[in-house]
Amino acid sequence: MLIERIEHKWIDVFAETLRRCDIGPGDVVAIVAETQSRPVNVELAQLAAESLGAAPFRLVVPSPRVRAPVPVRSTGASDALGGLAPVVAALKAATLVVDCTVEGLLHAPELPDILGGGARVLMVSNEHPEILERCATDPALEPKVRAAIKRLRTAAQMHVTSFAGTDLRIGLRDARVGGVWGWCAKPGQVAHWPGGLALAFPAAHSVNGQLVLAPGDINLTFKQYLRDRIELTVEDDYVVAIDGEGVDVDLMRDYFAAWGDRDAYAVSHVGFGLNPRARWDALACYDKRDCNGTEQRAFAGNFLYSTGANEVAGRHTLGHFDLPLRRCTIALDGDVVVRDGQLQGEFAA
Repeated sequence: MLIERIEHKWIDVFAETLRRCDIGPGDVVAIVAETQSRPVNVELAQLAAESLGAAPFRLVVPSPRVRAPVPVRSTGASDALGGLAPVVAALKAATLVVDCTVEGLLHAPELPDILGGGARVLMVSNEHPEILERCATDPALEPKVRAAIKRLRTAAQMHVTSFAGTDLRIGLRDARVGGVWGWCAKPGQVAHWPGGLALAFPAAHSVNGQLVLAPGDINLTFKQYLRDRIELTVEDDYVVAIDGEGVDVDLMRDYFAAWGDRDAYAVSHVGFGLNPRARWDALACYDKRDCNGTEQRAFAGNFLYSTGANEVAGRHTLGHFDLPLRRCTIALDGDVVVRDGQLQGEFAA
């Protein structure tokens, strides 16, 4: 098991990330955490901000009572702030919010208000610092992610296929498109670290076909590689059939069903990873408590399919799966950007 302690090298890594966020002397840095946050990352964020001459302060709230019917993991939708107006007011007044909550504020209801105040938000994924060190921010990522965002915005359709049997068509008209390269340097921006991902939230009635999860693909809610083949039939955005045999299939069926919510079966977002430093195989090297899976969302050439909440489609649910698939081919209006899990053209390493 890895030890969580202050290491000078990790202060340097955090400081470099904050420097890319354009933090310097006099800037106010709010470090928001909860009582179940990873303490070492909170400490490193403060020390890094101080090393740059910034003025950090901590805001720690109690981790809320568990109200979901099943464990909730790695959603980016923290409910720790609880809509508390004084907390939101303090965060929106900062230059930068370093988000060290357990689940992250990426999809939290308070985020638009915080960003609207002019703050920018860096979500430090709930990982052991060694993972953050390996996936240190890379200036070469920003132009790649920006180019991928542009391609997604101008495309009408994404077509995803694989030798395993995936054949999925995703309409991108009216989708909300975004991307993250690992830092945020402008007011109103939000990013997560590790970064390196471009994605789209499709509008309603946009996704149909077969999504086939093969052994070696990842279920990030469970933080584990699949050993069994799972065939998902998607009709009009919703998973309507889960076919296959084995424990992985049973786990997915039962977790979906536990929510008692049809929208938990619907598409949330789709995208592809662009980060050559992020590793598909790294999940095998860490205890589950040491990782949050953000690295696996970003590894270069993966197709990321997620179920759950999608504001663009008007769906709200707590149920959520993030499913990075390997060895897929992704075409945007017929132009292949990922072939058999390898980035193509301008996106290739």
